[in-house]
Amino acid sequence: MKKFLVTGATGFLGTHLVDALLRRFADCSDLTSIRILSRGGNPWNENPRIEVFHGDILNAGAVDRAVESVSGILHLAGFVTRDPANGADLYQTHVQGTRNICESALAHGGPRVVVVSSSGTIAVSRQPKIHNEDSLYSNDVVAFWPYYLSKIYQEKLALSYHALKELPVVIVNPSLLLGPRDERFSSTGDVRLFLAGKVTNIPFGGLNFVDVRDAAEALIQAMLAGLPGRRYLVGGYNMTLAEFFSMIQRVSGVRAPRFSIPERWSRRGARVLRALYSWFGGHFPLDDTTVEMAYRFWYLDNSRAKAELGLTTRPPEVTLRDTVEYLRRMNETTDEHR
Repeated sequence: MKKFLVTGATGFLGTHLVDALLRRFADCSDLTSIRILSRGGNPWNENPRIEVFHGDILNAGAVDRAVESVSGILHLAGFVTRDPANGADLYQTHVQGTRNICESALAHGGPRVVVVSSSGTIAVSRQPKIHNEDSLYSNDVVAFWPYYLSKIYQEKLALSYHALKELPVVIVNPSLLLGPRDERFSSTGDVRLFLAGKVTNIPFGGLNFVDVRDAAEALIQAMLAGLPGRRYLVGGYNMTLAEFFSMIQRVSGVRAPRFSIPERWSRRGARVLRALYSWFGGHFPLDDTTVEMAYRFWYLDNSRAKAELGLTTRPPEVTLRDTVEYLRRMNETTDEHR
């Protein structure tokens, strides 16, 4: 019988993962309970199979207590921000938090550890190149983006525990996660900006996105069948931003921008608009990092995840339609409470 620990269970991917685990292991004889390490509440209060350990991923003692007696760890705890000023916090959360998980796993018999990273550690470039798991780390591209740098350090640390101490570590690298129930807008924020009419031009970049529900299923497979010491790029569809915006337009009815401008002009324009909004007491949501990211290509090859984890991806229009519908419901709820 299995007992899994999930960190970051109350986040966008985490909530879908816990729900997927409950569905997959509906028979209690296969999975006795799911343990979550959480600083906050428990969205599954009424489910007796959810065991809550209150604590922070940076508290080694709390992590150690949560890891005791589990047969596998799905480590999702993270901090998502594009603000370079948060570099120290990103490093602490992703690197020290992962160190605490791996040290506790070693101390408790070495259960399998699935570490959730990001496709942006290896699958981002200035040209439209498709990356796979053998691609080099993208240090040169993400040098001024501390979120992705911290994820590179996290991966290297986790894989060192496998190479040097034989801890069964598997790395999963999801691309942009879209779908319903992103309550904090940590991953769907750019779609939200599009729906609000705040995306004013089409950057020359490209992206890959995957449905959060499909990514959750792939994480379970990584726990059950992933090869230790390996990474898996879990993504769906590569497309230019022009194609992406056109697809959002079709499912939402919101008109996409009609023109493109060079990156340097876009960056300057965003700075001017931020200054103007600030002058009038407002806030313009596009920062320099967001602009730069939109002019890069985040293309990847998901063949390994399909072959070894059985990754399946629903049609992109379905994911975008569900994303848009959820964001609109959230917006209506917010308006009602104003």
